[in-house]
Amino acid sequence: MNGIYKDRAEILGEYIVDTGATVRAAGKKFGVSKSTVHKDVTERLRRRHPQLFLQVKQVLEKNKEERHIRGGLATRRKYKGE
Repeated sequence: MNGIYKDRAEILGEYIVDTGATVRAAGKKFGVSKSTVHKDVTERLRRRHPQLFLQVKQVLEKNKEERHIRGGLATRRKYKGE
């Protein structure tokens, strides 16, 4: 692989690390499904870029811990009519 080319898994991984984005948000940004993002950043990234994988894993764990908060806020906005 040359130094210029980046595969989708690496691009998604860097985006998630840089922004703290969720899998859904990254999928929406790059026009792929959340399943594709998850497969890229867990399976493919682990094999191709182990250091980046570890960084992404930390962000995904943080997002997983906070998801109940985001869900509650979304429900609140829904019923407040926002």
